[in-house]
Amino acid sequence: MPSPAVAKRVTDKQITEKRQPAAERVYDHVKSGVLERRYEGGTLLTEGELAEAVGVSRTPVREALLKLEVEGLLRLYPKKGALVLPVSAQEITDVVETRLLVEEHAVRKAVPASPALLARLAELLEVQRGQAAAGDFAEAAATDRCFHAEIVRSGGNAILSRLYDQLRDRQLRMGVAVMHSHPDRIAKTLAEHGELLDALRSGDTDAAVAVVHRHVGWFQSLARGDVR
Repeated sequence: MPSPAVAKRVTDKQITEKRQPAAERVYDHVKSGVLERRYEGGTLLTEGELAEAVGVSRTPVREALLKLEVEGLLRLYPKKGALVLPVSAQEITDVVETRLLVEEHAVRKAVPASPALLARLAELLEVQRGQAAAGDFAEAAATDRCFHAEIVRSGGNAILSRLYDQLRDRQLRMGVAVMHSHPDRIAKTLAEHGELLDALRSGDTDAAVAVVHRHVGWFQSLARGDVR
C-alpha cells in the first residue's frame, strides 16, 4: 500500500491533469516528444494514436496539432496525420545568425558582470555537467539554453530578451539533436561555457565575444556540412 505522501502526489497529479484542458495536454505531450526527440523528424503522427496515448477524443488532438503546425514543428496532411518536420540546414543557419547578433551584443553589455550573474552561470554550468555525465541530453540542452539566456537577460533589454525567448524551442530541439549525433560536442560545450564564465569574471570583453562567436558559430559549420 502506498504511503500517504506517495498517494498525495498521485492525487495531485491526477487533479492537475484533470484541470488542464484536453487540447493543452495533447499539445504538451506532442511538443515535448518532438523537442526531446521521442518523435523524430520524419515521423508521421496520427490523431487516433495521439488520442489513445493522452486519453482524449480526436477533437482536442486536432486543435493541438494545428497550434504545433503554426509553430513550425509539424506539417498536417488531411486524413493522414501530422509529419514531424526535421531540423533543416536553413533553420540552423537562421537561428545561428540571430543568436550571434543577440548574444555578441548581450555579452558586451554584461561586462562588468554582476556577482549575481556570475554565481548563476556557475550554478548552471555545474548542473549541466551533472546532466551530461548522466547522459540526460534533453535536460542538458535545456540548461545550455538557460545559461545563454541569463546573459541576454542581464542586459536589461526586454525586447531582446523576448526575441531570444522566441528561439527557445528551436534551440532546444537543435541542441538535443546535436548532442545525439555529436556526443563529443557536449564536452566542448562545457569547456566553452567555462571559458565564457572566466572571461566574464575577468572583465575581458574581447575574450568573451570570441568565445560566443566560436561557440555559437560551430552550428553554422554543422549546417554547411563542415562537421562530420
